[in-house]
Amino acid sequence: MKENSTDPESSEDSPQLYESSLNIKKKKKTKEQITLIMENWARLHLVNYGWIPQFNEIIARYVNTYIFYLIERLITVSLNKNKVVLGGHWKDVQSLKFSPDGTKIVSVSGNQTIRLWDVASGKQMQKIILNSRLIDPARFSPDGTMIVFGLEDASIQLWDVNSWKQIKKLEGHSKMVGKCEFSPDGNAIVSCSCDKTIRLWNVKSGQTIKVLEGFPDIVADVEYSPDGNSIISISASAIEIWDVKSGERIQTLKGHSDEVVRARFSPDGRFVVSNSNGTILIWDRESGKIVNQWKGHFEHINDLQYFPDGQTLVSTYAERLRLWDVKTGMLIQQLKGHTGEIMGVDISPDGGTIATASEDETIRLWG
Repeated sequence: MKENSTDPESSEDSPQLYESSLNIKKKKKTKEQITLIMENWARLHLVNYGWIPQFNEIIARYVNTYIFYLIERLITVSLNKNKVVLGGHWKDVQSLKFSPDGTKIVSVSGNQTIRLWDVASGKQMQKIILNSRLIDPARFSPDGTMIVFGLEDASIQLWDVNSWKQIKKLEGHSKMVGKCEFSPDGNAIVSCSCDKTIRLWNVKSGQTIKVLEGFPDIVADVEYSPDGNSIISISASAIEIWDVKSGERIQTLKGHSDEVVRARFSPDGRFVVSNSNGTILIWDRESGKIVNQWKGHFEHINDLQYFPDGQTLVSTYAERLRLWDVKTGMLIQQLKGHTGEIMGVDISPDGGTIATASEDETIRLWG
């Protein structure tokens, strides 16, 4: 038979023991959080300082008060040593994308120009001056030989990267074209428009394959899934996933109350990340349920991207970037350097370099 203790300090219901147990759990959790941060720092190779195990204990004592301050200070100093600035645009740089092999970047500016850059040298390779405004990024084909972009005049253009000449002009939308991109196999293109439709195109023929209609508002964003079997779209606060073959809507993700800015598939296609009014949500694609959400931005998020390994997410915030651990939603790093708002971000295929486009008329490479 179990004996009842009369000593309040040894009672299982003792407030002192309960509080002590909570404190132990909190300390353990704090140490686990710090370990996670350290692992992310090491994994991204962005800390150039020496480290000893005792530092983890020191930071753990003060993490609740100083963690964001420490991350910002340490990471910013480290990254500024490795920053490359590409200048040449004479108006705001709206977007940019890496080539599939990571050796080139294509950028779009507010003065209706597209520029091609060599990443290694930082030098401009080519330039296009257009007669119509671009809304979203120009994008490379999967083999890196072509770029595609949509225009305000409702057309879509394909250019050869080597000859730097127009290959095709796709016409079918009745209003301004927003985003367009190649399918993973390079045989098709998906585009969205202010005419409230999505179109699928055959690259070889330049003809429309399928038109998706019935959207409540302009379609602001569209993207292929990694396997190419689905596309995800944004229209106002609605995020929808469509079957490419049938053209049927197969899923609607409901959770944002404001207009959605971006929706991206994870690299393995199992999750979707979206943002609206400073809030980032992670969705399980199969169930359609929200599995993580966090608020760390206090202003509009213009863009966000997964790292190739799917473990880290980068998002824009005014003149800064923030890197997040996808699994926990914890802030890993904060990057500063631009003097104008960051309009677009992309990650190199090997995950080693972040490229940003800004209103300060520059492109910056971080890594």
